[in-house]
Amino acid sequence: MTTAKICGLSTPATLDAAIRHGASHVGFVFFPASPRHVTFDKAAELAARVPGHVAKVGVFVDPEDEMLEQAIASAALDVLQLHKVTPARAAAIRARFGIELWVAVAVRTRGDLDGAHAFVGVADRILYDAKTPDSAALPGGMGLRFDWDLLDGFRHPLRWA
Repeated sequence: MTTAKICGLSTPATLDAAIRHGASHVGFVFFPASPRHVTFDKAAELAARVPGHVAKVGVFVDPEDEMLEQAIASAALDVLQLHKVTPARAAAIRARFGIELWVAVAVRTRGDLDGAHAFVGVADRILYDAKTPDSAALPGGMGLRFDWDLLDGFRHPLRWA
């Protein structure tokens, strides 16, 4: 089965369109600096529209446990997608919350891919994301791409998200 996650959904219309067109996963961003950020109340409202066969993913940047607790409770999340976390922090989150965990690895060079290996035994999936410039306003989600040719011949330690 093909999986496709549509992320950054913040309105009923965009959520409904993603589901109608076959998204297997829908993502809600819990990062206040993002223009696609949703509040816990908004996430609850949107999550209530999601049918059971579609997984709900919460997207976080170096989150505190309190934020994760509130997001999981409000949106009945099936998956946590973590950006800017260390393997130790990801392991602590997995141990505490026990739900599926995807970890983003920021990529600009072939050497950046090696960061995925540190999440074996911690994450269920790896998401390769373009590394943003140091001067960027956001740590990701900016529509940037990395050179996918970097993946040629790389042995992926985990399934892709």
